[in-house]
Amino acid sequence: MRYKIQILCIGLLLIWTVTQAACDNDRASPSSDTSDPTHDSETAEPSLPLKVHPDNPRYFSDSSGDIVYLTGSHTWANLVDIAPDDPPTVFDFIEYLDFLKDRNHNFIRLWTWELTKFSYNDKIRYSAPHPWLRTGPGNALDELPKFDLSQFDTEYFSRLRERVEAADERGIYVSIMLFEGHAVKHSDYPWKWQGHPFNTENNMNGIDGNPDNSYTGDEIYTISDSVYDVTRLQESYVRKIIDTVNDFDNVLFEIGNEVVPASTQWQYHMIEYVKNYEASKPFQHPVGMTFQIQGGNNATLFDSPADWISPNSIADMVDYFGNPPAADGSKVIIIDTDHLCGIGCGPNAYRWVWKSFLRGYNPIYMDPWGDMDHFELHDAGDEAIRDNMGYTLTYANKMNLVDMIPRPELSTTGYCLANPGSEYLFYQPVSGAFTVTLDSGDYYYEWFNPDTGKIVESGDYAAPTGDNSFLPPFGGHAVLYLKSLEGFKPVVAM
Repeated sequence: MRYKIQILCIGLLLIWTVTQAACDNDRASPSSDTSDPTHDSETAEPSLPLKVHPDNPRYFSDSSGDIVYLTGSHTWANLVDIAPDDPPTVFDFIEYLDFLKDRNHNFIRLWTWELTKFSYNDKIRYSAPHPWLRTGPGNALDELPKFDLSQFDTEYFSRLRERVEAADERGIYVSIMLFEGHAVKHSDYPWKWQGHPFNTENNMNGIDGNPDNSYTGDEIYTISDSVYDVTRLQESYVRKIIDTVNDFDNVLFEIGNEVVPASTQWQYHMIEYVKNYEASKPFQHPVGMTFQIQGGNNATLFDSPADWISPNSIADMVDYFGNPPAADGSKVIIIDTDHLCGIGCGPNAYRWVWKSFLRGYNPIYMDPWGDMDHFELHDAGDEAIRDNMGYTLTYANKMNLVDMIPRPELSTTGYCLANPGSEYLFYQPVSGAFTVTLDSGDYYYEWFNPDTGKIVESGDYAAPTGDNSFLPPFGGHAVLYLKSLEGFKPVVAM
């Protein structure tokens, strides 16, 4: 996926009988497969970052123009190590990526963590590394050397680049979280603002991110004269992130996780800052804004200059979890359980995956993978969500998704993606028959069982115009796929 310009110079080749000078300035992509007969090394274009698809803006497109549907599990410690021990145990990122690939996932949020020491549910946790060096003189409140905010820590940025590259090699897109606001607001007292590098007690540079002494640190996510120096430091850090990963095409950016509602103008500023800084760079990547915790509203997201957003159900009483509204394409929406139901989400949460997919969203899962809250690694409910995200990606890739839009009115279940007369995908979230509205024609059909991951039945179906009733050949929730037989050769293996 990544494209790097390489200059290959083969100098003078001297042979006793032939003298020949050659200099080959061929540009090659390290990820290109030259054994592919469709690949032309002389004319191949570089692989570019995602951009909003011009014809179906519910999704991104890659440099070939193909739609990219995003789905996958993300977890808190996948960039910054988080553990009850200090220093924290190193997260096994390669094991995590293999876990994702085994389940056919293609997207993660790569989490940053701003607090060096914090507490949820009275459980102290430590995090490392961080973007700045800890040189002293003197110790911070966590009894480690104070930060020098004028010096970046190469360990942080080297790790970032290595992990983006490792994901890239596996075909996984990475949304790099630039800031993390939830812990700053909701970590248990006293380890919330006490653990932040911008606390004046924690750095040697005299930076005070809490000039009003509110002990919340909310000011660091605002635009005001009182935190002018903080904003400049944040911008410098953002530039460093961009410089570190700009040459990757599997990158997206997220301004901040669940930052306070007062951050709106700051987040808009940061979105534009990323876009303006990248405008002079080889690559420009999508920038996202996610829900603002406790008091935010989804209109702020839709009105933002962000390329993609992640809304919340409680904010405007729109049930993005139980019955998500059909996406209209005004933004790419990466719908995230982190902002809908938090952790767990109930025993039937896997149905949300299909509901979201058939309403035009890109569903991702806040996965309790690992040790942060001592959840079971392979809880059955979590496994069902993980598996079904992978199943939806298989269908997204086998369909002509660019021409398919949510058409809930075409099914009594309310869940349908359709290009009428050509291709349909229906979801029945409960057992039983349902009725769909079809254009007349001869179709290939297949019944997919999301509980087993298997195509149970397939064949041909001659549809009359109008209502057509179907009964799944198995109990529980079911997926029905229809494709016009005109010029179609079905592939039924899953």
